[in-house]
Amino acid sequence: MMRWAETDLEEGPVPLWFQISDRLRSAVTAGEFAPGDTLPPESALIRRFGVSRTTARSALDQLEHEGLVKRKAGRGSIVLPPKVDQPLNLLASFAEDMKARNLTPSYRTLDVSVVRAPAEVAAKLDIKRGTRLVHIERLLLADGQPLASSRSWLEPSVVPTSDRPTLETMDSTSLYRWLEDTAGVRIALGEEYIEGGVAQPPIDEQLRIERGAPVLIARRLASTADSRPVEYVVLHYRADRYRFRMELARP
Repeated sequence: MMRWAETDLEEGPVPLWFQISDRLRSAVTAGEFAPGDTLPPESALIRRFGVSRTTARSALDQLEHEGLVKRKAGRGSIVLPPKVDQPLNLLASFAEDMKARNLTPSYRTLDVSVVRAPAEVAAKLDIKRGTRLVHIERLLLADGQPLASSRSWLEPSVVPTSDRPTLETMDSTSLYRWLEDTAGVRIALGEEYIEGGVAQPPIDEQLRIERGAPVLIARRLASTADSRPVEYVVLHYRADRYRFRMELARP
């Protein structure tokens, strides 16, 4: 018998559904259930603990709400890969971030083109609206699974439109690394705003999630050490695979 099912539930103030979800959560964290495994169905929880179907369902619903599992009709509760933590005080390329977590980063470049700067981009890069500049759209993958979509605009005096990278180049390296190696520019500073949103076309298809699924939207201005704007990027992260972490201290 697996550890989560070894002992009976306790009578007391802690709801039975919470005790079940807590045990299953601990089992997933301890590796008793790996990503892709199926948790015990409601019927198994009912038999083991003698609870109602409502209680068993509430326990599994809680784990889905936490992003630990995905419940699918006919398949049960599927354990999801752990969320990737992104410290909010760290400015790193996607590749650097994933490698630090023992994940394999990769890219799928959807577009490298010359566009005219929309108002939001122009204001952030301190250029005139309509200025021609390089636009790069990519999918960011961890262990082969899409984690985020990225749309970057590059300040034209830093990366002239004639020097834009190829699709093949962007498939094989991080943008920050390419900027250092090719343009001699090192990203040192960043200002980022994060908000919640829902997936709309084409983001839902790119990230392989349902339309209307929650996403985290980050808007970042990346600059050199002397505050020269280099890149403005809008990222859509899968909320079920990614979370931001902030360390706080009292003054």
